[in-house]
Amino acid sequence: MQNKDIRFAIVVVAAGGSSRYLAAGGLRGKLDEDLGGKSVLHRVVEMFTKLEPRTGVIASIVVSGPFEETEFATFKERHQDRLGLLGAKVCRGGEHHRWQSVKAALAVVPRDCTHIAVHDAARACTPLDVLDRVFDSASRHAAVVPVVEISDTLKRVEETDTTEGGDEDDAARILGLESMPRAKLRMVTSTIDRAGVFVVQTPQVFESGLLRRAYDQTDLSSTDDAGLVERLGERVVVVEGDVRNLKITRPADLELARAVIGVRAPEGRPMNKKF
Repeated sequence: MQNKDIRFAIVVVAAGGSSRYLAAGGLRGKLDEDLGGKSVLHRVVEMFTKLEPRTGVIASIVVSGPFEETEFATFKERHQDRLGLLGAKVCRGGEHHRWQSVKAALAVVPRDCTHIAVHDAARACTPLDVLDRVFDSASRHAAVVPVVEISDTLKRVEETDTTEGGDEDDAARILGLESMPRAKLRMVTSTIDRAGVFVVQTPQVFESGLLRRAYDQTDLSSTDDAGLVERLGERVVVVEGDVRNLKITRPADLELARAVIGVRAPEGRPMNKKF
């Protein structure tokens, strides 16, 4: 039976510029890419509209978009109507850092929401059972995150002053072309003990008052929201995540995401003409 006294707000962080995605060969921002006939962002928001927590209800969805005025206008033109049909609000995100985008969204989250979940907009194939575990645990604990145990060996690596393959591009020199920059040679400096080490995923769910208190701190530098809660000395509970809950960072990740949810790449019109 649902306890409607628990009201979850969802903050979807979608302010990034897809710089790594584009640098790796992406033709458009990753959130605009096609994932089974819908944009990545649309699919993420839709995922939460279909979620029925064992305890509580999804009461609000806020999408934190780009900060720069022109980019935000383009973002709204491309996504706001569809997201509005799903009941989601859109706000401007942060100028430089992820935490700025979350903080901007917190100002929009209704005060009657008792819990706030923060999710990366690039995680579009989070399995339903992961969502179920996280939200169910959040009804009993103040801070909950999904994690996956590390199975690979971890190495600490540093960049050297040596250029991979030499300093001169012979082919470019012969053809009279400008040499392409060569990557720096990187070397292993040590092996990291992986015992007790986990990869953290989203959504991360917190009691509203706790997350707001975490964002009232002076130093907000952190790679995730749980890190700010940890800084308060509060306990963060973990539940089992899933390797399928991947974050689309490079074009190859998009192909993996399509494989996970069982859809094909689009044919015909480019994705940016569809949305």
